[in-house]
Amino acid sequence: MGTLFGTDGIRGVANRHPMDAHMAFSVGQAVTYILKKEKHRTRIIIGKDTRISGYMLESALLAGIASMGGNPYLVGVLPTPGIAFITESMRADAGIVISASHNPYQDNGIKIFGGRGFKLSDEQEEVIENLVLDGKLADKVPPVDRMGQAHRIDDVLGRYIVFLKNTFPRELSMEGMKIVIDAANGATYRVAPESFTELGADLDVIHNTPNGININDNCGSQHTQDLRNRVVEKGAAIGLAFDGDGDRLIAVDEKGREITGDQILIICGKMLKEKGRLKNDLIVSTVMSNLGLTVACRKYGFRQHASKVGDRYVLEDMLRLGSILGGEESGHVIFLDHHTTGDGILTAIQLIAAMLESGKPLSELAQLMDVFPQKLINIDVKSKPDIATLPGVVQAIKDVESSLGDQGRVLVRYSGTQNMCRVMVEGPTDEITAEYCRQISDAVKEAIG
Repeated sequence: MGTLFGTDGIRGVANRHPMDAHMAFSVGQAVTYILKKEKHRTRIIIGKDTRISGYMLESALLAGIASMGGNPYLVGVLPTPGIAFITESMRADAGIVISASHNPYQDNGIKIFGGRGFKLSDEQEEVIENLVLDGKLADKVPPVDRMGQAHRIDDVLGRYIVFLKNTFPRELSMEGMKIVIDAANGATYRVAPESFTELGADLDVIHNTPNGININDNCGSQHTQDLRNRVVEKGAAIGLAFDGDGDRLIAVDEKGREITGDQILIICGKMLKEKGRLKNDLIVSTVMSNLGLTVACRKYGFRQHASKVGDRYVLEDMLRLGSILGGEESGHVIFLDHHTTGDGILTAIQLIAAMLESGKPLSELAQLMDVFPQKLINIDVKSKPDIATLPGVVQAIKDVESSLGDQGRVLVRYSGTQNMCRVMVEGPTDEITAEYCRQISDAVKEAIG
């Protein structure tokens, strides 16, 4: 991991280094410089979520791209997976997303897709980072007659909606199905309601009035209480909670209970396997996935591979191992036969298809996987030394692992996007799990908190 790029692009507090206009300008220049080809005008898509700082960063990226001779194409507010789709379908050279996903409005970020709609590799990001930090981009700009021009694309929403609808089996119908959507006051606030309305659903939508500072504010995939209450109140079949940039989904069943990304993997994996479409019978998850996923995979005859945390690493392993289904407990799910990246709306459509195919309510399908008690504590840290160099933390982990035996597991890792250490413990009961997680967290706080 470099100085600028984390596990999901560049992130930080908006208008502060590294998420300021100067850095965005330099990133725009660097990406364009790398993609330059002889007698070819580089074309780069720029899209964003609803954060107030998105306008400033969009303008800076635009200027950087044009100054290096590229043509930026602005699509405005669009979910991250929508930007990946438009990048690939327009045969652009790259797509740049301005978003900090589920983070609060004060933060923002930049992540980059290649021309085929896949996120850049660590190695590609390192090349961009080195160019930016080298400080010599100004020496590489073309003459004035080779500068680029900005364009705005006005019909992207409709294109993306058609793409999403085409992933829903034609023999099925959502006609009259009661669905509640929580758009997190983010990038899905228009496209999600329009997609499900066109598919015939009876919709109720909450948190779909973005004002630049209310994105993810007690709403969306990280805060589902409003959605759970509304699903029960309205007697809906399902609730759909998206995050700020629309690349993840947390669902809610008709009883108001959360359905995690791991459960979605099992539900959709079983449907695909029964149709003979689960390539290599393989699901790719992460090391943070619930132990119940592993048990369920064995039960239903799936192979499972656990990747590093981060949807880009899930995707890399899916491509390497020949899987079409993978994802994270947090709700990033990738259906590789449909898209190149995690897509919350697409995932919701596939989950609803599984419900309709089975004829069962979501609460019953959720029982395909027994969720092991899991406790996660996020600890703010001053630095990120190798965990193995912290004797007190290492001993606390050993003690807990010894006590758990084969009845649970421990995972301690740093966030790739924030100055934070995540301590996750799974165990036989909620009480035991919480206590063991607290013990390790206390050791982390004492060492580096």
